[in-house]
Amino acid sequence: MISERIQTIQTSPTVELAAKAIALKEAGQDMVDFSVGEPDFPTPAHIKQAAINALGQDRTKYTANAGMFELRRAVCKKLKGENNLSYSPQQILISSGAKHAFYNVMMSVIEQGDEVIIPSPYWGSYPEIVRLAEGVPVIVEAHETNGFHITAQQLKSKISSKTKAFVFCNPVNPTGAAYSEGQLQQLADVLHDTNILIISDEIYEKLLFDQIEFRSFAQVVSSAEKRAVIINGLSKAFAMTGWRIGYAAGPQEIIEAAAKLQSHSTSAASTISQYAAIAALNGPQEEMKKMVVEFQRRRDFIVKKLNNLPHLSCAVPQGAFYVFPNISAFFGKKYKGAVINNSKDFAAFLLDAAQTVVVPGSGFGAEGFIRISYSTSMAIIKEGIARIANALTDLQRENG
Repeated sequence: MISERIQTIQTSPTVELAAKAIALKEAGQDMVDFSVGEPDFPTPAHIKQAAINALGQDRTKYTANAGMFELRRAVCKKLKGENNLSYSPQQILISSGAKHAFYNVMMSVIEQGDEVIIPSPYWGSYPEIVRLAEGVPVIVEAHETNGFHITAQQLKSKISSKTKAFVFCNPVNPTGAAYSEGQLQQLADVLHDTNILIISDEIYEKLLFDQIEFRSFAQVVSSAEKRAVIINGLSKAFAMTGWRIGYAAGPQEIIEAAAKLQSHSTSAASTISQYAAIAALNGPQEEMKKMVVEFQRRRDFIVKKLNNLPHLSCAVPQGAFYVFPNISAFFGKKYKGAVINNSKDFAAFLLDAAQTVVVPGSGFGAEGFIRISYSTSMAIIKEGIARIANALTDLQRENG
């Protein structure tokens, strides 16, 4: 009864584990959940007030399928002011989250057999959405020894006559790696004489640490107005995950095609959320800046604690709110008689031994690692790391 198309894809690992954590909590278990990338901060008050005002004024009807003109204009203003990129409202599509925007674009441009280059570790939905579009994910592996950055030579080696698109995330989920302008330019140079479409996921652009400045890939790509699509949204930077507002910006032909697809699926994003999004983009940014300061404080704490644990190493992320520690030294160890063979086994071990939920690296195309989200409170982070430390001590003791 189930289509072959659906049988070829996997459930999102973060969604699956978040559901498990919720179920365990509801069953009365004391769980620490490091699985979901969702800021624990409240949505800023002026954004919530804009939604309340919209409700009070009965602004609850459908908007244009591509999104309210005022919101698309606010996105254009943001892209010009912050990224020095010029777009018209006709080149903007408002969707129900950045994932939805990415899905709409991929389904609009990828045909059967088209190859799509994706750096790993990757966000788990990238290759699955490519497969849904009947494309072929081509993975280029970013190594821990290179700060989880891919090189221009690696990218070049994956290009073939079938390459249709290059999917790029900066800063990266799940590693937190961020690319400098020079690194971006080297990748752009490889793509210069090709017709490869660049799809740049910039959802974490504002969550950068150590005074690193963000550059959009579209800023360094020649003919970006014809060859680059930016995917972004308000979920992470504005603590608006549940509001479900994302957007795509790119060549008008592609945006119109993606809007056509959206018209036959969800239609326009939530009207009330769009009014809130206008307030977010046009209003004060102080709360966001406070969030970034706190995330960096949490990052510094968790990286130090993890690197103090025996046989575990953790690179320092430059952005987002994830750490991606290497746990491969624990492969081959036994827990309750069963061998830990991979990151999924290791995550299961922590769930049982520490009542702590992490995401196995295999879900991001990187075996030997786990993803820990520090988008939760410092108190929970301290508790979770203490539980992990105790569980690893017990594991070492069990294995002599």
